[in-house]
Amino acid sequence: MGLAVLGVVFFSLTFPATDWALEGFGPWTATTLRVVLAGLVAGAALAVRRVPLPARRHWTGLALAASGVVIGFPLLTTLALRTSTTSHAAVVVGLLPLTTAVYSSLRTGSRPSPAFWAAALAGAAVVVAFALYQSGGAPSTGDLFLCGALLVCAAGYAEGGRLARELPALEVIGWALVGCLPLAAAGAAVALAHEPVALSGHAVTGLAWNVLGSQFLGLLFWYRAMGLAGVASTSQVQLAQPLLTLVWAVFLLGEHLTPAAPAAALAVLVCIVVVQRTRT
Repeated sequence: MGLAVLGVVFFSLTFPATDWALEGFGPWTATTLRVVLAGLVAGAALAVRRVPLPARRHWTGLALAASGVVIGFPLLTTLALRTSTTSHAAVVVGLLPLTTAVYSSLRTGSRPSPAFWAAALAGAAVVVAFALYQSGGAPSTGDLFLCGALLVCAAGYAEGGRLARELPALEVIGWALVGCLPLAAAGAAVALAHEPVALSGHAVTGLAWNVLGSQFLGLLFWYRAMGLAGVASTSQVQLAQPLLTLVWAVFLLGEHLTPAAPAAALAVLVCIVVVQRTRT
């Protein structure tokens, strides 16, 4: 659970960092450069450790994980954040633990207990209600992108977590990133030719955090936690992520936090405790 908490802290900065990155990069440029640079870091780590190629039976799972957490979620959320606020986008993360648990149950055939589902649904409801209240309850034009990101990321988390029971977490996220390098490099070349770039401290810092913090180290901790504790249980720790993201939004983006935050945070923490004490 300590690794899961680290992963969530790293992920909680993703949306603010993306907001910063979009100050100097277009959405396609920000996404493709993020994958290219993270892929180079992962490739170097695999080379230093002399990790052999994954077995053929792992390729499908790696492809599904990569399509969700390396390509789908970063691209769709970046496109969404062009029109949606950080607090509104946090709704996606609030629903992600529940959708990840559902996908994992369908994929593996496991059946979490009714108490597990009750706590997960309650936590998701609290987070969604709080995030909608924070954003004024008005849907943004990026909602379709956010819904798509929610679905593909749930699959990426569940598939990566399943693989992490057989492979070290570094190999799971490492090969997923390296496998996407050719496509990302081609996409970056096209994006850089068509989208303007205005380098600034915010833009470079935001891109750098998404490369190292969100795309590499965060997923490394997250998949390791899923391999140890299981996908369904680990995913519920992410219920706290939207609230953390909103706190970062206050300090980094100047957004205003409502007085409802402490009550919502307490309710989410209670749900997480119940989930972790419930046998799956």
